[in-house]
Amino acid sequence: MGKRRDITRTIAKVILPPLGYLLMRFYWYTSKKTFHIQGEITQKQGVIVCWHGELLLSPQAYRHFHKTQSASGIISRHFDGEIIARVLQLFHITPLRGSSSRGAKQVLLEAFRALKKGDDLLVTPDGPRGPRHEVSDGALALTMKGKLPLYTVNFTCERYWQLDSWDRFVIPKPFSKIDFYIKVLHLDGMEMDEAKAYLTEKMLVHTIV
Repeated sequence: MGKRRDITRTIAKVILPPLGYLLMRFYWYTSKKTFHIQGEITQKQGVIVCWHGELLLSPQAYRHFHKTQSASGIISRHFDGEIIARVLQLFHITPLRGSSSRGAKQVLLEAFRALKKGDDLLVTPDGPRGPRHEVSDGALALTMKGKLPLYTVNFTCERYWQLDSWDRFVIPKPFSKIDFYIKVLHLDGMEMDEAKAYLTEKMLVHTIV
């Protein structure tokens, strides 16, 4: 059973990422998109955050306004994280996954290195396993230490499917009208708890619950 599972996963790692990428592009190009931007988006480095359940479209919305910037993204070491990592590479986003032995500490170290070399950093603050719509300390620590602008990327749509997963993953129905909400936030001078409450409030204003 273990060997068969390994073979199945190996095949999935090859087949699913390009299929996922094509599906993401299909939804992007067949939807009617409206962008609502709060704050000034510049081409300078920043930290981009979106909910885990909105990963189908949020990375593409990021690439809509930062088309060519070097970027890295924090991705879990679970199997589904491997699929997501390979899809993000097709959007020219380098996955940061750390090692299985050192886990979160190494991922954060890699993230700081990516920021130091000038990468944008993509983070799902409620990932990789939840709780859903709860901001972790890691995403905020990276932003506050680097004193970088924080871009929140959320979307809403009228017609969609929602998976029965921990993140209630959102899949807009084809040819839907999708509203993207991009906010430029600054956390300078805030304490961690204050920043978490502020970010959570801003991200939940325009999201599908």
